[in-house]
Amino acid sequence: MSGHYILGIDQSTAGTKALVFNGEGVIVSRRDKPHEQKVSDRGWVSHDPEEIYRNTLEVCADAVRAAGIDAAVIAGIGISNQRETALVWERKSGRPVYDAVVWQCARGEALCKAIAGDDAGAEENIRRRTGLRLSPYFSAAKIAWILEHAGRKGDKSLCAGTMDSWLIYKLTGSFKTDYSNASRTQLFNSNSLQWDDELCRLFSIDRETLAEVCDSNSVFGETDLEGLLPKPAPVHAAMGDSHAALFGQGCLEKGMGKVTYGTGSSVMINSGETPEFCRDISTSLAWGINGKVDYVLEGNINYSGAVIKWLIEDLGLIGSAREAASLAAGAHRDDTTYLVPAFSGLGAPHWKADAKASLTGMTRATGKAEIVKAAEESIAYQIADVVNTAREEAGIELLTLRADGGATRDEYLMQFQSDILNLPLEVSENEELSAIGAAWMAGMALGLYPPALPDTMKRRRYIPAMDAHERERRLSGWREAVAKALC
Repeated sequence: MSGHYILGIDQSTAGTKALVFNGEGVIVSRRDKPHEQKVSDRGWVSHDPEEIYRNTLEVCADAVRAAGIDAAVIAGIGISNQRETALVWERKSGRPVYDAVVWQCARGEALCKAIAGDDAGAEENIRRRTGLRLSPYFSAAKIAWILEHAGRKGDKSLCAGTMDSWLIYKLTGSFKTDYSNASRTQLFNSNSLQWDDELCRLFSIDRETLAEVCDSNSVFGETDLEGLLPKPAPVHAAMGDSHAALFGQGCLEKGMGKVTYGTGSSVMINSGETPEFCRDISTSLAWGINGKVDYVLEGNINYSGAVIKWLIEDLGLIGSAREAASLAAGAHRDDTTYLVPAFSGLGAPHWKADAKASLTGMTRATGKAEIVKAAEESIAYQIADVVNTAREEAGIELLTLRADGGATRDEYLMQFQSDILNLPLEVSENEELSAIGAAWMAGMALGLYPPALPDTMKRRRYIPAMDAHERERRLSGWREAVAKALC
């Protein structure tokens, strides 16, 4: 085992990373490179797929060199990727017909409105088939937009897919994707586990242009990384980045969940082998392994870390994120100020795109520390809304909640999160969870790593210390504040 290595590729929104893992699954090198964020005057966000592919090859070569190993010992490759970002390319030439439309970009909004307007039952039909609300956030509307604006609508010689399928195609020549990425396109039926003809019709996308859907630990093809490797190695894992992080966190059983604190936050809960369709949070495929799929419930929050950035850059209340925890800890405990950070509407589970941010419940005693405290706590309240919705709508009892991301260094926030959920919170000290998940899945598929992910990751554990009366008082105040923002 010790003589073989796994290469993990993490293709994210901001850039591309390559990490080399040794035979024990330990990271021995990492290299990354950003790519251009193309933002139009209309706020549309695009990426150059060819630039991303070039960067992928470059960081892989740099990571192998930095590891000080012979490239011949790379036994396999795992890929994690930014989800929902969509692109279309010519199957024969491999040339993109347009830049990739990034997951953040809502340029497909008019199409979604047209679908909803043409058929009163379309939104519910889509939700029942996919577990997702009709939205330009997902890939289908992005692909449809590209086909329309590239003048290639109805062209069956094209490949339409997500970033994983693009990289797999470029690296191996195969046109494949995995269950996790397919389930985020809004074209995949989460019940039948197939591309859905009715959904393809609604978005005017030809099913023949979509990738073969495979287990997440399949052999997606082989590559020598354009000469880097002396012999081709298999791409033996592919997953969307949030799914790979869930796997990397070891949340492999029903009731295990994770929250990633970034600019926004993603809450993902393993819901087992049977889909649980909820009205207010999304259902997706976690992964497929050896012919068996697991499902997840997921809620995405627009403003979490971005709330602290707002305090720093727009209000000038604090100079750095590090100040937030100490100020919040020193604020009046019983202050009734609530911040609802609906700066770009409210996402799951409220789904109010035109909601406005609000700061309510202030008294004459409210000062800087209390406002910072309200901002910190708003992050935890939003995550609690998603978790509690999953508990109530799907009846899932959370066994474990694990956390990762930059804000996990904020001890005040982490303790408050545990308190308001009345649930232990386990914080990972490793920040490369997407790459870890993809690399471990590849290594397991190759027989290099144990068949069960060992839970050797260092974690800090927060235990709830708030009494039930106090918790309900605070949650009641939050619900009132959100109700005002939704009016």
